[in-house]
Amino acid sequence: MIQARHFLRTFARARDGAIAVEFALLAPVFLMLVFGIVMYGSYLAVVHGVQQLAAEAARSSVAGLSESERRTLANAYVTGNVAAYPLIMPAHLTVTAATSASDANVFVVTVNYDASTMFIYTLPSFVPRPPGAIVRSAAIPRGGY
Repeated sequence: MIQARHFLRTFARARDGAIAVEFALLAPVFLMLVFGIVMYGSYLAVVHGVQQLAAEAARSSVAGLSESERRTLANAYVTGNVAAYPLIMPAHLTVTAATSASDANVFVVTVNYDASTMFIYTLPSFVPRPPGAIVRSAAIPRGGY
């Protein structure tokens, strides 16, 4: 009987496996946070880059005198500056530039990016994956407003 009480007291005070249990409980949550930060941080960096390319391409297209010249300027800007964004692969970009259907004095540049080949889609899916297509547009008015 005395030996059983001693064993129970010793067992109740033992903390040898507590760290392993805590790690087993917290590691999945920690990994979800880390993978989520890496995945969505990279994705949002690409989204920001695509939006910046669209906005700057629209601004540069203002110098064109005709629709085709504006389209050429927008495409040339995106092609010439995509290297400044290391997470964006130029082969997966498409640029559409045209006058707005709703307002003839507004020129719209749309940049489409197929993000489905990014490295984040090869990571374990601890968190929901973002969409594989990124589409961003920028509109700029023409004329002396």
